[in-house]
Amino acid sequence: MELFDNVNYTDKVFAKPFIKWAGGKTQLLPVFQNFYPKELKLGIIENYFEPFLGGASVFFDVVQKYGIKNSYLSDNNFDIFLIYKVIQRNVDVLIDELSQLKRKYLKLTETKREEFYYQLRENYNVDKAKIKTKKFEDNWITRAGQMIFLNKTCFNGLYRLNKSGDFNVPFGKYTNPGIYDESNLRNVAEILQSSNIVYGDFEYLQNKVNEKSFVYFDPPYRPISSTSTFNSYSKDGFNDNDQRRLAACFKGLSFKGAKLMLSNSDPKNHNEKDEFFDDLYKGFNINRIDATRMINSNSEKRGKIKELLITNY
Repeated sequence: MELFDNVNYTDKVFAKPFIKWAGGKTQLLPVFQNFYPKELKLGIIENYFEPFLGGASVFFDVVQKYGIKNSYLSDNNFDIFLIYKVIQRNVDVLIDELSQLKRKYLKLTETKREEFYYQLRENYNVDKAKIKTKKFEDNWITRAGQMIFLNKTCFNGLYRLNKSGDFNVPFGKYTNPGIYDESNLRNVAEILQSSNIVYGDFEYLQNKVNEKSFVYFDPPYRPISSTSTFNSYSKDGFNDNDQRRLAACFKGLSFKGAKLMLSNSDPKNHNEKDEFFDDLYKGFNINRIDATRMINSNSEKRGKIKELLITNY
């Protein structure tokens, strides 16, 4: 399924990611900037694509620094698509929704806050059946507000779904969570006026990309060990067959002359003999960069690791 809105690029404003996101790339932007294609910096690139949107930190970096005429943002997770679409179309109403949630939440005791969180999480999961995916409706705004609220008050800012597609992250005990930044949301809305926001699988790119395109892929990471289970950004997950399908898409787009950059976990962090990505992307530039793992229930297992940054240039 794909939903497109065609709009033109307008004025640039300062905007940054508005949700926490596992694997978010804000910390890596100074490194990534060294790997952007020279054609982007020379103004040759006209179209930017990010098909695994998440927190969109690379999008915000690229679109505000370079002369991008068209940007295409997409995700196969409908709630991610929904939240960006709501900000693009109804940021004022969304801010009102968030303001009410924040006011109710912050005046509660910690025990009552926890009860409030779990009740809202239950409502969020139950109400997903009422959300129509083909047509924008007012209940999209309510759901976007709930998602942002849960993101900022859940444990460690995780987004995780169980096999039934229910959000199942536990409560986070934050004293004064920054639930939303009104000024930033308005800046994000301004930036998104120039974006084509798409709901669908990454393969739609094959009919949209040309030699003046830069595509950044940030798929759900392959678990770096046999005990790693945090991979469920959608109820269907993203398995090795999906990784292979993505690699085939990468190769096809490279043949069309697009500039491509892709992130993923480095299996060699756990097993030096694991050649999964080295084999999949043989012939491309496979760079191993330093990153910090922030998502782990055991704080002692967080820290510096290697990640892959793969380019076709």
